[in-house]
Amino acid sequence: MTLPKNTMNPWTALDDHALDRLFRQAQTAHAFTPEPIELHTLQALYDLLKWGPTAFNAQPARFVFVTSAAAKVRLLPALMASNVPQVQSAPVTVIVAHDLQFHRHLPEQFPAYNAKPLFDDNPALTEETAKRNSALQGAYGILAARALGLDVGVMSGFDAAKVDAEFFPDGQCRTNFLINLGKADPKGVYPRGPRLPFDLAATVI
Repeated sequence: MTLPKNTMNPWTALDDHALDRLFRQAQTAHAFTPEPIELHTLQALYDLLKWGPTAFNAQPARFVFVTSAAAKVRLLPALMASNVPQVQSAPVTVIVAHDLQFHRHLPEQFPAYNAKPLFDDNPALTEETAKRNSALQGAYGILAARALGLDVGVMSGFDAAKVDAEFFPDGQCRTNFLINLGKADPKGVYPRGPRLPFDLAATVI
């Protein structure tokens, strides 16, 4: 659906091609072709997602780009059986985690005032803030990947404790979710499920 033209709207929307790529025609990929993703593409992806807003500019997300066969072997035991082929076929699987020590960087990243004491000795607030904002950053990563022409498959369906033990053994980071990246194999793209209508999902008050 084309966005309605509103002469009173002072903002300029992206064109329909961009909106289709980011949202309306984007589909979850469950299988991928062997085409690799170069390091510079992963760096470009991060250089886009990092500009998304987070509380206190905290940027608590940490990203592990799993690309090698050896690293995939370390990840596979933590997955549900149905998710193993998806990760095996993806050129890159991203572990989106949150750093429980993110507030160490607040003096440099958020110079407006000293917010670090809010999180010192407050593990509950630290965990809540880190997890919520790392989820936001992971979502920015999904959109950044689509903007760069990559196909995306987001995954839960894994044992986070096993992923943490393998990839974050010091306990500083905790896994939030996984993202598979690559060029979708058409055999692994299924019909989209319906989405809730505005009147059911939203209220204007």
